[in-house]
Amino acid sequence: MSKRVLILHGWGGSDYPHWQSWLAGEIAKEYGCVNFLKFSNFNEPKLDIWMHELKVALEEFKPHIIICHSLANTLWFHFCNRHKNVDEVETLFLIAPPSNSCEIDELQEFFPVELPQNIHAKELLLVASTNDPYITMNEIRSLEKNLHCKTDILRDAGHINTQSGYGEWEWIKEELKKRKAF
Repeated sequence: MSKRVLILHGWGGSDYPHWQSWLAGEIAKEYGCVNFLKFSNFNEPKLDIWMHELKVALEEFKPHIIICHSLANTLWFHFCNRHKNVDEVETLFLIAPPSNSCEIDELQEFFPVELPQNIHAKELLLVASTNDPYITMNEIRSLEKNLHCKTDILRDAGHINTQSGYGEWEWIKEELKKRKAF
């Protein structure tokens, strides 16, 4: 039986050809169970609205695996800090998290955020790039240390998005297959 995969995009969404939309299609093609949640007003996100939409998705979809990209990582941290009785997921991917000192005007209500005491995941994998314009390697190493997680560092992968060449991304697909997501 396949596992339910919840994909959470960041600021600006992750429309095709972004790897998240590609991945949702790949999971669906294999008859996997995927929810590629589309947050409201993703160009000018509102924390409380996104938190509510995430809460509804978690309650209705009950994912085994969650894949966060960019601002969705920060959203997950806020969610974990506010909601203590969250069902633990099997695997949580934190991909290309932004710096906690982000100064983008449209995103100010998301920052800063405290790292949660409980990340609500049995397995946590942080994936980052050596040259992400939204976070430094020192900040990535600090996250790795404070979250006590495994980290995969991609060389020169930018923000791990369409602009840095991440449309079809076989690595993430293989990681999900290892976890019997489809």
